[in-house]
Order: sequence, then structure tokens, then C-alpha cells
Amino acid sequence: MIKSMTGYGSARGVSGELKITIELRSVNNRFLDCSIRIPRVYTVLEDAIKAEVQKAISRGKVDVFVTIDASEANDVLIKVNESVADAYVAALNALSVRYKIANDLTAVSLARMPDVLTVSKEETDIETLGKDICAILREALSDFNRMRAVEGEKLREDVLSRAAEIEKMVGIIEERSPETVREYREKLLKRMREALDTVQVDEQRILTEAALFADKTAVAEETVRLRSHIAQLRNMMEAREPVGRKLDFLIQEFNREANTIGSKCNNLELQHTVVSLKSEIEKIREQIQNIE
Repeated sequence: MIKSMTGYGSARGVSGELKITIELRSVNNRFLDCSIRIPRVYTVLEDAIKAEVQKAISRGKVDVFVTIDASEANDVLIKVNESVADAYVAALNALSVRYKIANDLTAVSLARMPDVLTVSKEETDIETLGKDICAILREALSDFNRMRAVEGEKLREDVLSRAAEIEKMVGIIEERSPETVREYREKLLKRMREALDTVQVDEQRILTEAALFADKTAVAEETVRLRSHIAQLRNMMEAREPVGRKLDFLIQEFNREANTIGSKCNNLELQHTVVSLKSEIEKIREQIQNIE
């Protein structure tokens, strides 16, 4: 399936009490360039995120934005230091007995004693968080790829329509090219008769010159290769795997054959056809720059 390199996707989910939002944006690039933006405290998860992206995307400049909202997370832990509390209680009971005074100890007063209570933040389970983020990322990638596939279908249709136009032009060149040899022979014969006037024209010499001209202007090899390239292009546009790099190379071959045909065609009409042919090839080249 042809996919565009440009796209957008997003997904939301939770990990415990953390709210997670992931967004992906991409633009054209020769290779895969993945940039991840995630809160600094969670940068340890970047490798796992990149691994998921690489499974779904082969090339393009991809920006991944991971937002983690911990505003509703109850991650404060208060622990009782029981050994310290036991020591305080024992000491206060001893004071009460020894000095015959009331022991009015309460939980609140005990809690106020130094080091009885310790306050800390609950540590995030990074492994679980990483798994949850990757699961949400896969949803975002699925959304991202759906958008790229829709755009890719439009690119495929446009490229194939232009390939059909190129094929028509190749047919015109194949049909018109032999006629230029006949026209050249007739013009050569006419010029020689006008120059020599009454002198007998050497028909064999005319045939030899026409044969040399035909050899110089023959484009059959180039048009056959162009037709072969068009067939390859159509096959690639139906492929399931990314073909952008292969298309880059193939379109260079299109240009090479078109340039050779242009250098061989001396006929003005054919030159105009070759210009149109090159224009269509250039439009295809521009479009495949967007294909993964």
C-alpha cells in the first residue's frame, strides 16, 4: 500500500493515575529521522518509543510528542517510622510512671514527634509506564498510518495517470520516428537534385546517408526501456511494502531515456513531444518525493 510521508496521528490513554497524550507529525525526508519530545524525567523511555516508530514507519522526519499529566495522581506517601514511634511511646509511658503524671499522649501529639512520620513521593513504575505508553503509541501510529494511506492513494492515482500519459507519448514517438527518416531522405534527395540540376543523382548514396541518419536517430531501444520502466512503476505502485527509494531510482532511469530520445530527435514535432514527456516525468518525480 502506497503511503505518503506526511501525516498526523494522535491517541490518548492512562497509566495508573497518569493521563497520557501522544501526537505524531511527519514531513518528507530521505531517511527515517525520529525526534521524541517527552518530559525529561521519562527520557529513559525514548528507545522503546523509537523502536515502535521504526516498526511502523520506514522513512520521513517524524516528531513524536508525549504529554504526561500527573495533576490528578495521588503519589504522596506518608509512612510511620514504627521503631521511632515505639521508642517515643515507651519513653513517655516511663515518664508517666516514674513521675506519677498523666500520660495524655494522642496520635496527633505522637505524629508531631520528630521522625515519626516520613513523607515521600511514590516512585513511578517505569516498566509499566513504558508498556502503557507503547500501547497508546501503537494506537496513534494506527491513526497516523490511516491518514498517510488516504494521501498515498491520491498520490498513486496521480502518478499512474501521468504514467499513462507518458505511455501515450512514447507511442507517438515510436510511430513518428520512422517517418522522420523518410522525410530526411526526401529532403536530401530534393536538395541534391536542386544542387546538381541535370546531373544524375546517386540513389545509393542517398540510401547510405538515410541509413546513417536512421542509425543516429533510432530511438527504439530507448522507447522499449521506457515501456519497461512504466511497467515497473505500475508494479511498484501496487506493492505492499514502502517503495519510495526504489521509485527515486526508477524515475532517474525515466529521465535518462527521455534525455537520450531528445538528443536523437531532430524533428520539431517530436521535440515538442519529448518536452511534454519530460514535463510529465518531472511531475512524477515531484510526487514520489512524498511517498514512503
